[in-house]
Amino acid sequence: MSADARSYLSAALDIMQKRSLTRHEVDWAHLRNEAFSQASGAQEPADTYRAIQSAVNLLHDGHSSFFDPKQVAELEAPVETFEGLRGRSLEGRFGYVSLPGVQGAKQSYEQYVQRGRRAVAAADRSQPCGWVVDLRRNRGGNMWPMLAVVAPLLGDGEVGASVDADGRRFVWTIKDGSPRYDGKSFGWSGVDALTTSDPPVAVLTSGATACAGEAVVVAFRGRPDTRFLGESTSGVPTGNQPHRLSDGAVLNLTEVMGADRTGRTYDAPIPPDEELLTARRTVGTSQDRVLAAAKNWLADQPACQ
Repeated sequence: MSADARSYLSAALDIMQKRSLTRHEVDWAHLRNEAFSQASGAQEPADTYRAIQSAVNLLHDGHSSFFDPKQVAELEAPVETFEGLRGRSLEGRFGYVSLPGVQGAKQSYEQYVQRGRRAVAAADRSQPCGWVVDLRRNRGGNMWPMLAVVAPLLGDGEVGASVDADGRRFVWTIKDGSPRYDGKSFGWSGVDALTTSDPPVAVLTSGATACAGEAVVVAFRGRPDTRFLGESTSGVPTGNQPHRLSDGAVLNLTEVMGADRTGRTYDAPIPPDEELLTARRTVGTSQDRVLAAAKNWLADQPACQ
């Protein structure tokens, strides 16, 4: 094994041991022995990729991943369309916004927030008494553009937190429509307030709701006048941090679990309040049982009487 390959592999393993959410549960001597055994004879950093991926699997967090430089370039390419990002009025009484996942470059996040906020504004023109937030097709990506879109529904203040393996909390807040991570702003402010303040909200989830989509679910957990309908989520409501290695590869490491505004933490599927199967072909149609149940619940809320 060359010195360059050994140094590269050691750097990746050091990051895992220092930052992984499951770091206190891993036998690091065994993991390191396995990784160096698998990479024996490696001459270039690329020759250690399989060993790094195997080490990621041994973390058993279900969410960490490793991307080689080619895969990183594909993931970071700007996205111009966001299928499923839309807002509309339901029956002239309720607002509806569906949020797909988003991943890519900063340019993509800016466009996502702009289009998402326009969608919310369009749905708000009918002065809805309650709202539906549809996350059933949200497979994740970056949670912050999503929170920027639904910020008027979440309301200002603390909406959640990230908690690491040592119990340290990094708070998610909304201030003037801008999401912040431990006080750090992402710059998306200036959103208009809703015509109805603090409306009831029905959040729709499915087994496809994952990762950052689940983080949005967590942000709504503990919010007053909020109900969750559909299916349990995918089961990875944890937070990843990308670590770019010396050759441009990225170790996307799970480092925190989500916590709602009441302090409850999540690292497994999040069940709904009302369990209903999502028939994929009926989503958004008149046969959508989950959406129908959400409208029925909203209609019974005092704000919609």
